[in-house]
Amino acid sequence: MQRGKLTFSLLIFSLLPLSLLARPYVLVLSQEDLKDIPSSPATTDVDPTESPPEWDEFGDSDSKPEHELDPGSWRPIFEPDAAATSASNLDPEMEQYYSAVEKMFSAVTNGEVRVVEEAVAEIEELATVKGNSHARSVLGFLYGLGQIKERDKAKAFLYHHFAADGGNLQSKSALAYTYYRQQMYEKAIKLYAELAEVAVNSFLISKDSPVIEPVRIHNGAEENKDVLRKSRGEDDDVFQILEYQAQKGNAGAMFKIGYFYYFGLRGLRRDHAKALVWFSKAAEKGEPRSMELLGEIFARGAGVERNYTKALEWLTLAAKQQLYSAYNGMGYLYVKGYGVQKKNYSKKTGLHACLIWSTGVMHDFLFDMAIPMAKEYFEQAADNEDAGGHYNLGVMHLKGIGVKRDVRLACQYFIVAANAGQPKAFYQLAKMFHMGVGLRKNVAVATGLYKLVAEQGPWNSLSRWALESYLKGDVGKAFLLYSRMAELGYEIAQSNAAWILDKYAERSMCMGESGLCTDSERHQRAHSLWWQASEQGNEHAALLIGDAYYYGRGTERDYERAAEAYMHAKSQSNAQAMFNLGYMHEHGQGLPLDLHLAKRYYDQALEIDAAAKLPVTLALSSLWIRKNYAGSFMVHVIDSLPEVYPRIKGWVENVILEDGNAMILALFVCLLTVLYFREQRRNVVPAAAEVGIRDQHMDHAPPALN
Repeated sequence: MQRGKLTFSLLIFSLLPLSLLARPYVLVLSQEDLKDIPSSPATTDVDPTESPPEWDEFGDSDSKPEHELDPGSWRPIFEPDAAATSASNLDPEMEQYYSAVEKMFSAVTNGEVRVVEEAVAEIEELATVKGNSHARSVLGFLYGLGQIKERDKAKAFLYHHFAADGGNLQSKSALAYTYYRQQMYEKAIKLYAELAEVAVNSFLISKDSPVIEPVRIHNGAEENKDVLRKSRGEDDDVFQILEYQAQKGNAGAMFKIGYFYYFGLRGLRRDHAKALVWFSKAAEKGEPRSMELLGEIFARGAGVERNYTKALEWLTLAAKQQLYSAYNGMGYLYVKGYGVQKKNYSKKTGLHACLIWSTGVMHDFLFDMAIPMAKEYFEQAADNEDAGGHYNLGVMHLKGIGVKRDVRLACQYFIVAANAGQPKAFYQLAKMFHMGVGLRKNVAVATGLYKLVAEQGPWNSLSRWALESYLKGDVGKAFLLYSRMAELGYEIAQSNAAWILDKYAERSMCMGESGLCTDSERHQRAHSLWWQASEQGNEHAALLIGDAYYYGRGTERDYERAAEAYMHAKSQSNAQAMFNLGYMHEHGQGLPLDLHLAKRYYDQALEIDAAAKLPVTLALSSLWIRKNYAGSFMVHVIDSLPEVYPRIKGWVENVILEDGNAMILALFVCLLTVLYFREQRRNVVPAAAEVGIRDQHMDHAPPALN
C-alpha cells in the first residue's frame, strides 16, 4: 500500500473479535464526517512528553495487576493462585468484603437460599454502615437484578453512583450503559472514555492483543456444543494433543500453549510463569512469535522483572526473522528511549552523551536519531500490512513526532488499522469523533466506539469465570456472573443469562425477594435480558421478544409489539422473522391484512434460508387457497390449525409419549403388525392351492379342436 494515496469516499471498518460468535462492530464514514483541517507546520522537534495528555498514546504500557486496574475485582475469589492480592495484604474491611462475596457465590453453587440471604445482609452492612464502595457496587447489582432484593432501578442507580465516586470501575460501566441506553450520550461518553483509557493501558505494546469476547453458550434454541468443547482448557482433547506435540519438541505447539496461558484462552487460566517457560523453549528452537512475546513480557514486566534491554534483544531477533509486528515494539522502545542507550548508540560519546545518560534528558538524542529509526520501524511494519504499524504511524502524524503534523493522514492510518481490527485505532477514532479533531464531532458515534474498547478492559475476566462455572455444571454461579456482565452492557452476556433462565429454570438459582423465582418472574427477567440484547443487534433475541409478545409469554399479548420485534430481527436478515411477518400480514395480526406483502415476506424467507422451503411452500399454498376460496370451509380449517395443533401436540406428549403409554402403544403396534402378516400369509396359501388345482385341471383337459 502506498502511503498518502488512501481515499475517503466511503470508509467501512469493523473490529472482528476472535470469538467466532461475537458480533462485528461496523462503522460507515462518509465524506461529510471528514473535516478539512490544514496540516500544521513541520514539527520535527516536538517532544511527545509536551503533547496534550489526551493524545499521549506512547505512554508507558500499564503493567499493574488486574486487581489494581479494576478495584474490587472478584479475581481473588475466582483466581486465588494468580491474584497478586493475598489475605495478608488486605485491610479488614476488604477481607470482610471478599468473604461476603465468596460466601454468596458458594451458597449459590450449593443452592442454599438462606445462606445467600445472610451473605447479602453482610454486603449490605458493609455498603450502608461502612460505606465500602465495592460493596455498594454489588448491592446496586443485586437491586438492579432483583436478586434477593426487590427489583428497584432507582436504588440500583444510586448505589452504583456512590460506588463509582468511590473508584469502582464496574459501577462506572453500569452507569455508562444506563446513560447509553437512554441516549444520554454526553453523560455516557465521560464514563466510557475513562473506561476505554483503562482498557487501552492494559493492551500490549508490540502487537495486537487478542480480542477476548464472551463465548456465546447457545446458538439459538440449542447449546453451542462445538464452541464449548474448545473452551474446556486442559481437559480438551485438542489441547492434550497439542501439549503432547510440544513435549516432543514441536516449536509451533510450544508457542500455542504459551500463547493460551499468556492470554487465558480456550478455557485456560492465565499463567505468565507457564507462558514464559513455553515461550523460552520455543524461542530456543527459533520460533519468532515466541521471541516477540518474550520481548513483550520483559517490556511489561509480566511475571518477571522489567528489562527493556532484554525486550529489545528479543524483539530484534523476531524482526530479523521477518515477523513484522515485532517492529512495532522496537519502534515503541526507540520512541521512549527504553533499552536503546549505549548499546545502540555507542558512537555517541563525550560530555554530551554523558549528560544524556546521567540526567535522563533525551531531547537532542531522541529526535536526532531515535525518532527517525522508530518511524522507519513502524513503516516497515505498515508496508507489510501490519495493523500496528499503521496505528503507530497515525500517532506520529497526529502528534507531529518527528514528522509534519497531519491530522488527515493520521486519520487515514487509524482507519486502516481499525479495518484490520486494531483496538487502539478504534480508541483514537473515538477521541477524534469526541473532540472533533480530524473528524466531524459526533458524540453518539464516539460513545459507541468508546464502549467497544471499554468492553475489552480487565473486567472482561467475568466472562471467563462465567464460562468456567457453566462448563463445570455450576449454572447458578454462571447465571450470576453473566448477569453482572449484562448490567455492564455486554450483549453476549445478556443473551447467555436469558438463555440460562429459559433453559435451566430453577437450576439457574434465580432468586427474588422471597426465595426462588416463580415461572412468571423468570420469564420477566429473561424477557428483559432478551430485550437488552435485541437493542444491541441480536436478531435471535429480537425474534424471542416477538414470540413473547405474540404468545403472551412473561408479558401481555401484543401483536403490534410482536410485529415491531420481528421487524427488528428481519432487518438483520432473519428468515424466521420474515416468515412470521408474512403470517401476520396474511391474518391481519398486528399488521394490515395484505396478501401481497405476505407473499413477499414468505419469498424473502426462502431466499435467506433454503431450509425454509417446506414451511414456505405450505404457507404459499395456504395463501393461494385464501385468495381463491375466501370464506370457504378450507379457509376455516386452515385458520383453526393454530388452536387445534397445540391440543394435538399436548395429547401426543402427555398421553401417547408418556413412558408407560408409549411402551404399551409400541407393543400394540407390534401385535397389529404380527396379526397383519399372519392374515396375509393365510390368504396367500389358499390362493396358491387354488392356482395349483387349476393348473392340474388344465393338464388333463382335451386338446383343442383345430
